[in-house]
Amino acid sequence: MQVPAPRALPVVVGGQWLAAHRDDVVAADVRWYLDGRSGRAAYDAGHLPGAVFVDLDRWLAAPPDASGARHPLPDPAVFAEGMAAAGIGDDTAVVAYDDAGGVIAARLVWMLRATGHAAALLDGGLGAWAGALSTELVAPTAAARFTARQWPATLLATVDDATDPRHVVLDARDHERYAGATEPVDPRAGHIPGARSLPTREHLDAHGHFLPRDVLRQRFQEAGVHPGSSVVAYCGSGVTACHSLLALELAGFAPGRLYPGSWSQYCADSSREARTGDRP
Repeated sequence: MQVPAPRALPVVVGGQWLAAHRDDVVAADVRWYLDGRSGRAAYDAGHLPGAVFVDLDRWLAAPPDASGARHPLPDPAVFAEGMAAAGIGDDTAVVAYDDAGGVIAARLVWMLRATGHAAALLDGGLGAWAGALSTELVAPTAAARFTARQWPATLLATVDDATDPRHVVLDARDHERYAGATEPVDPRAGHIPGARSLPTREHLDAHGHFLPRDVLRQRFQEAGVHPGSSVVAYCGSGVTACHSLLALELAGFAPGRLYPGSWSQYCADSSREARTGDRP
């Protein structure tokens, strides 16, 4: 296969595109569930033919840390080990999917693109594949060579960045969690003061496909994003915020920054205010 330039793939590709280029990319199944269901079991029950399974907890996140962050970014060497074991090398183009409109698989896509690799999200996820699913175990015959690279500081934000009014801070969680009406997993409910609610699942239509580019752009503009804005995105633990960042890029804006610790880290510090309600 011809080596793609970094970021050569668009942010999102459709099911027809993937079918036409199936031999040119590695399809990665990144299903994971907040309620504790097994993504691996879902993969085993039926996945895109030839797709490899990428375990989010093992390869796309470090264990929860002392700061309270539930899904810190993994050590680059761990990420490299997981990619190589899945048959993903330095020059491999990857299309990732899940069964939730890409809100989980976006973590892998963001990580690959952030480190200069060609990766795209499958628009519509598992449902975008028109053919039959497979239950055949896919195991690369030999590990690929994937070079460990540091996470680029220009694409990351700290807790102080997430509270800085100079930045447009976007909360990618469902609005009920932003408002503090419910909190299924973290010790405190609410949001970071100054953050605007822009649920990333609302970037999708009823079938899990991204809304038209002009509609996405309007949504971001209404949340305060304009050309030249410095954007920071967070969610519960830094996973679905990656989907928000991909949507931002799809809408035609410059890349924003991920706050990896997200609400899980922020709310663990009792000295920081947890704001509730609709007001930023």
